[in-house]
Amino acid sequence: MTKIRVLLADDHSVLRAGLVALLEAESDIEVVGEAADGYECFDKAMNLEPDVILLDVNMPRCGGLEALGRIHEDLPATKVLMLTMHDDVGYLRHVLASGGVGYVLKSAASEDLLSALRTVHDGGVYIHPHHAHLLVVDEPSGNGRSEVAESDLVRRYESLSERESEVFRLVALGHSNGEIAEMAFLSEKTIETYKSRLKKKLSVGSRSSLVRAALELDILR
Repeated sequence: MTKIRVLLADDHSVLRAGLVALLEAESDIEVVGEAADGYECFDKAMNLEPDVILLDVNMPRCGGLEALGRIHEDLPATKVLMLTMHDDVGYLRHVLASGGVGYVLKSAASEDLLSALRTVHDGGVYIHPHHAHLLVVDEPSGNGRSEVAESDLVRRYESLSERESEVFRLVALGHSNGEIAEMAFLSEKTIETYKSRLKKKLSVGSRSSLVRAALELDILR
């Protein structure tokens, strides 16, 4: 029997070990490699050419959303299944638009992960029923945002400082306050202040709205 060759990318070694044990216990699955960030994942993917990559959204140096585009472009035959703690339809939309074929929460049952992996390997797209419902209820009416609204968002984005734009992109990519603070050489309290300032300047009220604004501005690629 030909096994599904899987590359696993997650920066938490304990979680990786648990996932490897789960996957290797299945007779039709083989873990061919592990990676701790997007750069390492891309390099190993190029060498190993796995059937499926289980890719964490939030990793240091280079996160899953950043690596996804490169993997999809250079290895179109490899299926990428995103693994995340973010139950946010904005991320799901971005994953699907960038070439990902599924989106599994880290809190999901092991059966869901195994089902998702087999589904995407067989050529399908895996969307949990809960996420499918979110896609429907969150679908923009008509043709989406009006040209006036889009122009207004662009104008607000262009008013951001270089540091505000940097923090905005990192927040939208799913990095935590601690990770952003480390990358930007700032305190976590300062990052929280930046996030509040961004919501005010961009006229959004939540983190998911920040993600949606970033997707509309196309700044996550």
